[in-house]
Amino acid sequence: MPSVIAFVPARSGSERVPGKNVRPLAGHPLLAYAIETARQAGVFDRVVCSTDSEEIAAVAVQLLHDERNGEALLID
Repeated sequence: MPSVIAFVPARSGSERVPGKNVRPLAGHPLLAYAIETARQAGVFDRVVCSTDSEEIAAVAVQLLHDERNGEALLID
């Protein structure tokens, strides 16, 4: 049976809102909302966050730490 993976892209380099993926919104990094939405959908076997930023990857790893099948990928 094929796996279904939630792919959360989180690139750095926003010019209008620098660091927006890790900036807090209502007490949580913006990235947390995308990850939590994927978790709550109940249809994904894994949640993967792809980023080009070590800072975003560190936040994603913390957010996905308690996820059964989550991971953060740092891509140049």
